[in-house]
Amino acid sequence: MNAVPPVALYIHVPFCVSLCPYCDFVVYAGAAARGPRARVGAFLDALHTELELRADALDEAVGTPRPPLETVYLGGGTPSLLPPEAVAGLLERVRARFGVATDAEVTIEANPGPAERGDARGLRAAGVTRLSLGAQSLSDPELRRLGRRHGASDVADAVAAAREGGIGSVSLDLLYDLPDSSLARWAETLEVALVLDPDHLSLYALTLDDPDAEGLTGPTGDHLPTTAGARRWRERARSRQGEDRAVAQYQHAVERLAADGWRGYEISNWARPGHESRHNLVYWERRPYEAVGPGAHAFDGATRRWTGARLDGYMGALAPADGAPPRLPPGGSETLKPAMAAAEAAILGLRTDRGVALATAHEPAFADAFAWALGDQLVQVTDEERVVLTTRGRLLSNELFARMV
Repeated sequence: MNAVPPVALYIHVPFCVSLCPYCDFVVYAGAAARGPRARVGAFLDALHTELELRADALDEAVGTPRPPLETVYLGGGTPSLLPPEAVAGLLERVRARFGVATDAEVTIEANPGPAERGDARGLRAAGVTRLSLGAQSLSDPELRRLGRRHGASDVADAVAAAREGGIGSVSLDLLYDLPDSSLARWAETLEVALVLDPDHLSLYALTLDDPDAEGLTGPTGDHLPTTAGARRWRERARSRQGEDRAVAQYQHAVERLAADGWRGYEISNWARPGHESRHNLVYWERRPYEAVGPGAHAFDGATRRWTGARLDGYMGALAPADGAPPRLPPGGSETLKPAMAAAEAAILGLRTDRGVALATAHEPAFADAFAWALGDQLVQVTDEERVVLTTRGRLLSNELFARMV
């Protein structure tokens, strides 16, 4: 398959003021993020260098000019810790080397606390059009148990500040199946969220993985080792989660948001009309995207590439101490075989409310899995002859997906 230009760019900023015990993202916290030993400035220099090197590689692989990017996403970590001028500088570099469409979606993730949410007006002036707030809960006791630094009132303040600053689209991330939670508390959180009138909601079950056991934390792995304290927290938290409660909480969200006119356009994501995450749709539609920063993943239509999570390796490649020319940071790649690529495309399609064409369900590789899913009411066929997951199917999607690979 010939190389194709990316339609989206992900930028990973790996700094947080503190590390939440459930978090598996590539994060460097504490002194690395703030204070006299902070590494943010040196990292930004390296990030600009990586943008140049990735753009050079694309120039060679696909030529110039390339179509401008449709979306740019600054994730983390807490990229809202960056001053607006730093965000503006990054976006200026992206525009110069990659091109950005005039109507592009430009998202930045933020924590809601007053010292971490950033300057919405400054971010808007830098080019940000969409803010994704990591609320996680709207219950102060739950936030404390999760190790979050903000309170529920900070979420409301952050949404108001984003509106006042001219940010056109605001998303809230919320977690369900929290330790010692209840259906009633989840329902209350959802009602409070709706009162805040966001444009988008991402609702995720709290998942407590073990990246060390999965072999993802080696020298070129895309995860960092789990700390001992986080491991102990997760062991306690798992015992206080409940599968039946998680099902009830998800079903409540599906029904409540549908009644309020929200579109559940993906298993974990709901939007007001026109506010679907265009960047995440690139992933689910399996379109090509570029990525920079530690732990970031890219896809060129055939091969997936990731950058190693370790900051020392990243900085050592892009800003060599011996004065050698910069080089691309360590990581890895995988080119999917046709059968696995077809399965991935079908699975990603099923995650969305558009589903997949009925013809996909009849392909020999998938026919048995779809027949089982149809018989067990996990999928249904629409009038447009597309196969979509039912709510039951969304809850049991991992079982279906396992049968498809």
